[in-house]
Amino acid sequence: MGFLRLPQLCSTCVAFSLVADMGNPRGAIGNWSMSFWCVCFAMTFIIAIVECCRHPSHFLFFWYNISVTYACYAALICLSASIIYSITYVQFVPYGPNRDRAIAATAFSCIASVLYVIEVAGMWAWYELKEIFFYKHTLRALLKVLETFVAGVIFAFLSNTSLYLHQPALEWCVAVYSICFILAAVVLLLDLAEWEYMLSGPFSIFQLVITLLSILLYVSALVLWPLYQFYEELGGQPQRSSDGDCRDELTYDMCTWDQRLAVAVLTAINLLVYVADLVYLACQVFL
Repeated sequence: MGFLRLPQLCSTCVAFSLVADMGNPRGAIGNWSMSFWCVCFAMTFIIAIVECCRHPSHFLFFWYNISVTYACYAALICLSASIIYSITYVQFVPYGPNRDRAIAATAFSCIASVLYVIEVAGMWAWYELKEIFFYKHTLRALLKVLETFVAGVIFAFLSNTSLYLHQPALEWCVAVYSICFILAAVVLLLDLAEWEYMLSGPFSIFQLVITLLSILLYVSALVLWPLYQFYEELGGQPQRSSDGDCRDELTYDMCTWDQRLAVAVLTAINLLVYVADLVYLACQVFL
């Protein structure tokens, strides 16, 4: 999939260059999106250099696991940046050169996400054609990537510490997100190192237990986070209008109430991903 490297580099480079050219008016969301496009550009550039300097026959499966894993993350990053940037920033920018740059940056970000998806799909199809099995060529691998990615987006919103520092129950939710992220990352790294093939039975049971534990923790977070954020008797704000930050319709940043809602929605989404992961693992272990 080396022929995709140049289009990927160009699309991510153009995206962050357009936003950088806007200067101060780009806002915090613009800075957030630009940093992710920069990371995607830098990682794609490093992978392209490595692939150019070594012959394909010298690569082990571990390298292909790494490159496809990165492509999955890059596709999700560019897609989420496109959605969040357009919803929370582009629509509020007055008509003019800055709006045109923001729209163009969003378009190039979408193009980049499509290119990364093509890379993942192409690698998947190539390995099916060659009848070669490797870890990243499984649904479970994609679920693990999705679990860690959604947790990463949750952490981005939790960078606003005022969302949770005033309540021990909310601090517990942050601890849940952190614990589950670490567990999923450890499993993902072990899978990348192909431990699954060295300890097939015990490792599958280990993953099953870890996933079940993560589900139980996420259920507690899904109950406590909305309860303490939106239930007035527990100090929450049930209405968006009660948050003073949300009254400015021309803000370039997500207000606090929107961030609380985003974390609640992402918690529910990640819980569903963990449940799908558990079902898939159980079918593999017991059937």
